[in-house]
Amino acid sequence: MRVVVLGSAAGGGLPPWSCACPSCEAQRREGGRAKPRSQDSLAVSADGQRWFLLNVSPDVMRQIEWNTALQPAIAAAGGERGMRSGTGPIAGAVLTNADLEHSIGLLSLQQWAPFGLYATRATYAGLVVQNAVFRAPSQQRSQVLYRELELDAFVPLRDVAGRRSGLSVCAFPVLGQVPSHMQAFIEPSDETNVGLTIRDDLTGTRVVYVPGAGSADGIAERSRDASCLFFDGTCWSDEELGVTEPPRPRALAHLPVSGPAGSLRLLGKLPVPRRFYTHVNDTNPMLREGSAERRAVEAQGWNVAEDGLELYV
Repeated sequence: MRVVVLGSAAGGGLPPWSCACPSCEAQRREGGRAKPRSQDSLAVSADGQRWFLLNVSPDVMRQIEWNTALQPAIAAAGGERGMRSGTGPIAGAVLTNADLEHSIGLLSLQQWAPFGLYATRATYAGLVVQNAVFRAPSQQRSQVLYRELELDAFVPLRDVAGRRSGLSVCAFPVLGQVPSHMQAFIEPSDETNVGLTIRDDLTGTRVVYVPGAGSADGIAERSRDASCLFFDGTCWSDEELGVTEPPRPRALAHLPVSGPAGSLRLLGKLPVPRRFYTHVNDTNPMLREGSAERRAVEAQGWNVAEDGLELYV
């Protein structure tokens, strides 16, 4: 299985246009001690030809520009682009929730070849059924094919023609929060925020992706047989966001990295060969290379995901 980190930052990326926190200043003015990052998303493929996006960020078009594997190939005859004949390397997208930072990039993909959309029934209902903007591409039946994600069951990832891609996905409930734009009409449930296990059907290799988690409950069990884990690294401490804005990480359903009840301690001894923090907020000091926080993470066998990172697992 090939895994490409398309984006590794929380909403706004690094640096967001409106922020001058130490990490943003380190990226802008301190010799790049904090690498620029776009908003969180992964791409996975079993054959290097058909790719599935795990979440679709507002930065998706830039991410496609930076990753040639996701771009349609020049056809052999006439120099026509692959997408003109109804084909393209992006076969589908899988959503962990209906947060706009994880889904609004779908509106950009409506210009592309047809693709499948995998989401739980609650996420699809809140994002598409109740939203006139997202209903537009979904009403074009040849454009978006919805496939429901049931919890705790592996579902084959298929291209729009129904052919199996060699990968399967299992969604599992993770403590989260109903997005603010859905709170008026969607009740919290196990389906409103999920983690994903991606399995290579040939080798059995598994990758676990949990970009948003208010708790580490169950993550160790879900990751027991995984070769790689991508986990929510939004904030370093529970007080961090209070420095720059009112909400705190736990109120936003993001488990801090540090502290006695933080993910680094709770998940520090996982027997997973490769562990990455992703969805990292610009305020998180572990973004700065050489910082004490970065050293603490690396000492526990974790890494901070970077845009463009490619893994073969």
